[in-house]
Amino acid sequence: MADTKREIERKYEGPPVGGDAPLPDLTSVPGVSGVIDKGVAELDATYYDTADQRLATASLTLRRRTGGDDAGWHLKLPVSEGVRDEIRAPLSDTVPEDLTALVRSRIREAELVPVVRLLSARDIRHLVDASGTLLAEVSVDRVRAERLSGGAGSAEWTEIEVELADDGDPAFLDKVEKKLRKAGIKRSASASKLAKALDDTAPRKPGKAGKAGTTGKVADVSKGTTKAAKPEPVDSTPRTAGDHILTYVRAQRDAIVELDPAVRRDVPDSVHRMRVATRRLRSTFRSYGKILDRTVTDPIGVELKWLAAELGVDRDQEVLTEHLTTALDDLPPDLVTGPVQARLSTWSGARRSGSRQHLIAVLDGKRYLDLLTTLDTLVAGPPLREAASKKPEKVIAKAVRKDFEKVADLVGEALELPPGSERDLAMHDARKKAKRTRYAAEAATPALADPAADLVKSMKSLQTLLGDHQDSVMVRGALRELATEAHAAGENAFTYGVLYGRAEQRAAAVEAELPGEWEAIEDKGAV
Repeated sequence: MADTKREIERKYEGPPVGGDAPLPDLTSVPGVSGVIDKGVAELDATYYDTADQRLATASLTLRRRTGGDDAGWHLKLPVSEGVRDEIRAPLSDTVPEDLTALVRSRIREAELVPVVRLLSARDIRHLVDASGTLLAEVSVDRVRAERLSGGAGSAEWTEIEVELADDGDPAFLDKVEKKLRKAGIKRSASASKLAKALDDTAPRKPGKAGKAGTTGKVADVSKGTTKAAKPEPVDSTPRTAGDHILTYVRAQRDAIVELDPAVRRDVPDSVHRMRVATRRLRSTFRSYGKILDRTVTDPIGVELKWLAAELGVDRDQEVLTEHLTTALDDLPPDLVTGPVQARLSTWSGARRSGSRQHLIAVLDGKRYLDLLTTLDTLVAGPPLREAASKKPEKVIAKAVRKDFEKVADLVGEALELPPGSERDLAMHDARKKAKRTRYAAEAATPALADPAADLVKSMKSLQTLLGDHQDSVMVRGALRELATEAHAAGENAFTYGVLYGRAEQRAAAVEAELPGEWEAIEDKGAV
């Protein structure tokens, strides 16, 4: 079974292989009382990737390593600069399915093959404080890299690695770095050993100058791109309406792919964030039909709606449980009769467990993987219409205003209806349209600046208010279900009725607040 370790480390360039011992005296680092020599570990690691290096391009590394005290399979997922989550699985002859699943959004149906083998002699030292507590591990790695696919090159180098102890203060790494810099030791130019190995062992193209074993191009795995060794400056600032919208579309496509491992690992808020990315994409296709051809994007929108619904099964249950738990906690003890908390826990657990298994099956399914491939194809060759080549100020602003007008119509319609199920539905429709307008304004903000940013804030405020109302509708539905189950089991259903009444009051408060909120938004207007 895979487990996770947060890894915070920094890498530095060591002296040439065979050179003098590279480390200065680290006992003078503030907070360090001792440096313990832990000996040399012989490590043998084989790195796996697709033939076209999709994992390396995304700054992901997957390896099988023997030697040391953590032999096994390691998948490293970037979190931020110098911070990665290392997912570990026991040693086996083939890539564990748990780890393959975590990279499926990247590799799709491609095969994982050995690409590089690294043999390292790791000279390890522990930096400890006065109580003997570990502060950081410092290692000097003498590395030999052997290319296993895409060439047959090899390379050798020495690298210094400083890894913070579990739950350590990241500021301690600054203190160690200050000492290393004084000794003339500088940060590594490569984001990882794998990145350096791929660069240094890549076959040289005929007629290309450069150091032995390189191609004249380097894989910049820290940014997920491949770039020329000496690139010409490129102005990537969006210029046309199409440029602006495609920038937003790419960002949402990237978010879906990047969040996939987090959703599979059940990282808090990951399902919600992926669902938002799918909604942003679908909304953008619909709002900017004058820029992106809807005969192409509408079928993709159908698939995005499907994915959002599948993600919503888990997310909606999570939100419902949070609301019900909070409402129950807010009740005075004398209004709680019967095993309400136990029934709520059982009810929520049964539904979340089932939806969780279903969601993983969805992410492993062909329909989802086909959608990711379709999005890649769209981004690579976008179906631009004539308006895409025009200046953004006119085309994008017109699309946003059109969405705003639709919100105005729906809010007005809801305000004219009496309280009840029809008004509930109308307010829900207005909420969905406000969300779409918010996303359209988000995409427009780089082009339209403050007016679009102000509209984002207005729509977010309206969306929140209408969302509170919809939450009340959903909570009341869940309470009816819970009360029915409790009654059938012979339990007292009084508390569910109390909670229902409170939810009704919250809905009424929102309905009373809506006219004033909307009047203030209308006064500001659209872009």
